[in-house]
Amino acid sequence: MKSLLNTALGLSLGIATATTAFADGHTELTIAIVNNGHMINMQTVAEAYTAETGVTLNWVSLEEGVLREQVTSDTATGGGQYDIINIGMQEAPIWGAAGWIEPLNFGDDYDVDDILPAMAAGLSADGQLYAAPFYGESSMVMYRGDLADAAGVTIADNDSWENITAAAAAMHDPDNGVYGACLRGKPGWGDNGAFIGTIANSFGAAYFDADMRPTFDTPEFNAAVTMYVNLLGNYGPPGSEGNSFNEILALYNEDRCGMWIDATIAASFLENENVRYAQAPNAGNPVGANWLWAWAMAVPTGTDNTEEAIAFIEWATSKAYIQAVGNHPDFGWGSVPTGTRTSTYDIPEFQAVAGFAEAELAAINSAAPEATDIKPYVGVQFVSIPEFPEVGTAFGQEMAAALSGDKTVEEALAAAQAAADAIMSEAGYY
Repeated sequence: MKSLLNTALGLSLGIATATTAFADGHTELTIAIVNNGHMINMQTVAEAYTAETGVTLNWVSLEEGVLREQVTSDTATGGGQYDIINIGMQEAPIWGAAGWIEPLNFGDDYDVDDILPAMAAGLSADGQLYAAPFYGESSMVMYRGDLADAAGVTIADNDSWENITAAAAAMHDPDNGVYGACLRGKPGWGDNGAFIGTIANSFGAAYFDADMRPTFDTPEFNAAVTMYVNLLGNYGPPGSEGNSFNEILALYNEDRCGMWIDATIAASFLENENVRYAQAPNAGNPVGANWLWAWAMAVPTGTDNTEEAIAFIEWATSKAYIQAVGNHPDFGWGSVPTGTRTSTYDIPEFQAVAGFAEAELAAINSAAPEATDIKPYVGVQFVSIPEFPEVGTAFGQEMAAALSGDKTVEEALAAAQAAADAIMSEAGYY
């Protein structure tokens, strides 16, 4: 298959001749994707793939939490519902080592060495790539420069949370529909859990200690969550406990947010010309203050279309795909998926329109997934163990309860501690 994949049918698309043979069998691929902008755009760009190869692509677009639940269930049981799935850095190494997903080996033209080292490492197990990054991200501050200037506040790289809170307060104008800070509050290990996890890291907290016992009952975690609840509760939009990425993106593009601290990939979709960028805040410990993630594409071992699925992933995560989006009449260079390849940041057309590129790349390169004395496990906003999604889900639910006022911070953290302790104990960690 590799030799065939090295021969492109079209210079603009880079589509491999291997898929032409597949098309003779009227191949259909069912692809489960997260309902974020770059993934939605792919459905349009990939129409050319179908036209060139004859491979029919059936898309299942799901909200982040629902996607994780459905994909995990189907992949773990070998259900075969999907040929290609969106997963990330938490799942890829674990699922690859467990044999749930296929190893990915591409032709030389793919240039795997062009993938940013942090992304390749996070999606591999024992040096083998198991998921190819479609877009990658860290987290950073995205704020309205005009509102900050009018309020007489500044936001610096790696600013203190005290100054971030003061800036949110100064920009907060709910009578005119503007909220100082729009932040994730929706429960989920990849939603509010991810954001709060980075805050906790910056306060010197961690999900687990060196013995893998949960540490939600520590003073550092209490300080981090108290700050988060006060910041978002006082200066965020009503109902923040229901807001994830897409909800906040809509609010920001309606000019209703003074600042947003979230995935760097959001910058591709911000419409206000006054947006400025700063590196993630911290409370004295910058290690882990900004997350690292990739939405990647993998092939479950339950599919009957392994070669066809790998061929599509090779195209959809290639340099040629970046060119296809950049030259597409509906999208352009400001809409290419970023955070995956070094070469993307060297493209003049991209540099000309992507004012966020330097800040995004700096955030990705400064993310620290390696284990440290404070964070004695691999992962920034997640932990690279199979039990973490269950722990993170329980934690996220309790944090949403604290944000909504249904529980105090102390009550929510105590409940999260008890739930996590039960999960880890049952799993045999102690």
